[in-house]
Formats: sequence, structure tokens, C-alpha cells
Amino acid sequence: MAIPMVTFNNGNKFPILGLGTLAATTDECKNAVRAALDAGYRHIDTAYAYGNEADIGEVLQEYMKAGKLKRSDFFVTTKLWLTYHQPDRVLECLNLSLSKLKLDYVDLFLMHTPCAFEETGNGFIPVRADGKPAFLNLPPEETWTKGMEKAVKLGKAKNIGVSNFTCDQIDRIFKVATIKPVTNQVECHAYFNQADMHRFCQQRGILITSYGSLGSPGRAPAFRKDTDPVLMDDPVITKLAEKYKKSPGQILLRNLTQRNILVIPKSTNPARIKQNMKVFDFKLTDGEMKQIEGINTNHRLFFNDNFVGHPECPF
Repeated sequence: MAIPMVTFNNGNKFPILGLGTLAATTDECKNAVRAALDAGYRHIDTAYAYGNEADIGEVLQEYMKAGKLKRSDFFVTTKLWLTYHQPDRVLECLNLSLSKLKLDYVDLFLMHTPCAFEETGNGFIPVRADGKPAFLNLPPEETWTKGMEKAVKLGKAKNIGVSNFTCDQIDRIFKVATIKPVTNQVECHAYFNQADMHRFCQQRGILITSYGSLGSPGRAPAFRKDTDPVLMDDPVITKLAEKYKKSPGQILLRNLTQRNILVIPKSTNPARIKQNMKVFDFKLTDGEMKQIEGINTNHRLFFNDNFVGHPECPF
């Protein structure tokens, strides 16, 4: 079954499900992308920060040269890193990504975070000589209007959006933008269902893209606490999985896609990659959607201490 498409606020179509690639590099990443493309995925989500754009680019070129895919057949998302928020550096970052991806344009270019940092040469998330974070007080709307929009006008990005933004930050962009953001990519799952953000974005014609859709069991130790609940073990989810003869992960993905939320589950396991795609052959009832809504606790699984104290910290 083909993956359904959503329509962005600019009329462009985009797959509702894609492959997340955070923390996947070299052969592991390449094999995951191959498995996804072979299974029928057509959206690959990456970022400058993930360090795997060259791996993804290699596989995309391999498939195009073999005649398996045309450029118009697939969609690639990448993201602006936080040291490139100065308007004159936005295209510099995007050009680096395009060079690694071996592409002329990306289908979706996101501001990875609203928090700008100064490049000090000291750390990937830079610090100053005194060890303090190299915060840069640069409003994201300035990066948007003077940098992100230029990427669309130059044909280097088909769509632009944001990630980890608050409602207030999106509103500030809306007030000055010529080109509106099409999506806000945020942590979103049954324990942190982003109901308020979802409503807010719907009112403005913005779609949410979920990361951590399955409760991110493989997230880095830095983001993990022993007290964190395991979403896929929740009895509401496991009972529905039993009823529909699906995995708990498939129930969670179906719940999100029925809310018209884009999902990018990350996996490097070919069987799991295929399984994550098989979520469009059943439908949860309204009552079951309500049941899942009822397990929301607004429990955030991703929190980045590096941004605490930044004037634009969204967490």
C-alpha cells in the first residue's frame, strides 16, 4: 500500500510517513535507507547535525543511477544547524547539506531549533573560552525572513518549516513572513500528544511532524531517565495491538497519522522499517483515539540542557 500524502499550506504534497535517521551513520544508515526505499518509503529525514547526509546522498545517487528512482519520486528533509542562524550563513549551511546529499534542492528545509549560537570553534554546540554556552541573541524571525525564505526563492528548498518551536515563536514568524512555515517538527507521542500545539498549528494551516513517535526507546542516554515510562508497554496500547494483530509501534503510528500528523520513525532494522509502514490498512475507532488521548501525561522524553538560559529556549 502506497504511503498517503498530505497537502502543505502552499499546495505542495508530501508523504505522511518517512524514515528518521538520527544517530544512524555510515553503513548502518545506508542500509536503513536502502531498506526503506525498497519497502516503498519516499521521504528521508536528516539534518546537518546528524552527520549522515553524505551517506544518504550516496544511496539516493545509487538508486537514481540504477533507474530505480527519479529525483521527483522522493522527498528529503534536512535542517539548519544552530551556528548558521545569521541570515548570511543560512544558505552556506544549506549548500553544505546539498553538496553532501548530492542534490540541487531539498524538499523540506527546517530551522532545527529557535536557539542561535555563535560559532566559536569550541564544540558542536559551541561554548565560549570561559566554558559558558555561546548563546547568540538572534530572533528566529530574522533568520526566517532574511535567510530561510531566500532558500525557496533560489529554488534550493521546495518547502520550509521549523522544529522545536513554541507557539509564540511561530506567531512571531507569521507576523513578518512572506513564505509561511509548512510544518513544526516536535516531540509528539501518546504520552506527550502536543494537543495545544496541534490545535494552534491547525488554526494557521501548519502541520505537525512528530519525532519520538514510539516513545523513542533507542534515544541517547543523555535524554534517558530511569523513571521514564515505556510507551510501547502501556496497557492501552498493547490491548489495541492485540485486537488489531499489530505491534504497539504500529498502533502509535496509526494514532498520529489519523490526527494528520507526519511521522518519521527511526529504525535501522529492515523488518521494523517494513513493519512501520504497514499502518494504513486499519483504522482506530473514535473511541480508541479517545482512549489513547486519555494516556497523555505531557511527559517530555527529550530535554536539552544546552539550551537552558537561552533567550529563545523552547523547553
